[in-house]
Amino acid sequence: MPEISIDDTYRVRASAQILDVRENDEVAEGMIPGALHIPMGQLQDRLSELDRSVPVIAVCRSGNRSATVADALGRAGFRADTMTGGMTAWRRAGLPTT
Repeated sequence: MPEISIDDTYRVRASAQILDVRENDEVAEGMIPGALHIPMGQLQDRLSELDRSVPVIAVCRSGNRSATVADALGRAGFRADTMTGGMTAWRRAGLPTT
């Protein structure tokens, strides 16, 4: 599965779809500004909310769930990466959250 670093995610976030697949209680702790929140378990029913022509960067707490999601999105015809280290690494780097 393709991976993207937190630094590269930060740089391309305006031209990609950031997809946060964490659960509601996790998202309450903060999200990447502009990210779309679709919990992993709802993804199949909500694929229509994603634009197939725009790359997707899947994000979770540590990178495990988002890797599964990125693989599934790839099989569904999306260009998708997982953000290495997840929101744990994003926050550790001091990057912005909402």
